[in-house]
Amino acid sequence: MNTATPPTKPATSLKAASHSAHEGKTAQSTEMKALFCPRYGSPDVLEVRHLPKQTPKAGQIQVRITASAVSQADTMMRAGTPFFARLMIGLTRPKHPVLGTGFAGVVEAIGEGCERFKVGDKIYGETALDFGANAEYLCLDESSLLSHQPEQLSDAQCAPLCDGALTAWNFLHRLGEIKAGDKVLINGASGSVGSAAVQIAKAAGAEVTALCSKPNHDWVAEIGADHLVDYRNSDITKSDQEYDIIFDCVGKLSFGRCKKILTPEGYYLSPVLTLQLLINMLATKCSKGKKALFSATGLLPVPQLQGYLEQLEILITNGQLTTAMDREFALEEGAEAHRYVESMRKKGSIVLRP
Repeated sequence: MNTATPPTKPATSLKAASHSAHEGKTAQSTEMKALFCPRYGSPDVLEVRHLPKQTPKAGQIQVRITASAVSQADTMMRAGTPFFARLMIGLTRPKHPVLGTGFAGVVEAIGEGCERFKVGDKIYGETALDFGANAEYLCLDESSLLSHQPEQLSDAQCAPLCDGALTAWNFLHRLGEIKAGDKVLINGASGSVGSAAVQIAKAAGAEVTALCSKPNHDWVAEIGADHLVDYRNSDITKSDQEYDIIFDCVGKLSFGRCKKILTPEGYYLSPVLTLQLLINMLATKCSKGKKALFSATGLLPVPQLQGYLEQLEILITNGQLTTAMDREFALEEGAEAHRYVESMRKKGSIVLRP
């Protein structure tokens, strides 16, 4: 994992250069642009607003965002679904109306007592339930889930890491206890979480079957899938093959449908929580057989997630993991980005550029 380098003489000039590159008027402004969600609804509710630019408090850093992720979870938050999620994100409207959790950027300023990062550091991270990443600037605690950007990836590739790859790692390694030789089925293998899951499963020595549309088969095979199934023309739940892990990245299958193609002690995993999945989890919790499991990855303790990031960065350094990218949108095109994610046609990750 990259570590912070000691402060050097050019630190001030780095800050000045970053300000210059971002336009002088923006650097001096007390405002910033942000993708704002005033109420739950379709992508049409989204708007770009000018909001006060926060100043870092003690223990905080200010980040100039260069890229931020738009994921399926972000579209669900905007829509306020599933309804019971509103207990955490706001009952009648979003508690934190500036969207986005995954981001990459440059440290612009630091508050008193910060030692982990310095001005000019290129970092990436996750804001979890505080959201706020789809903006020009962001202030957050230095103790948050943050890391230096790996040299092997661009800032756009780093922005979705904590939304896609980190989720895949948590589900496959912590919940699924993946091991060499496991037969793993990944549904939604061409998405942000799914494409990361294919690579992580292969790095663990598993045999990977990818379920996605036929136009995406070639590039999913390139990132490691052993077998490819077109979900439009095949019902995988009627297969004769059994799987140790079924990772339903998009929540389009179900434990009930997949139960017969799981091995006797197999796991059905999905990051898309529904009432039915919750019931299945409770019903299988104490059994010794097949289990349905969910985890809110972003709500796990930061030190635990930081350890997962270290493992991901080892894979990145070894060339076993990269971020598959689809499109970049301007911040003003946030509604269009949400519509594209909801179309289920994307290949890999989507980012916004402020």
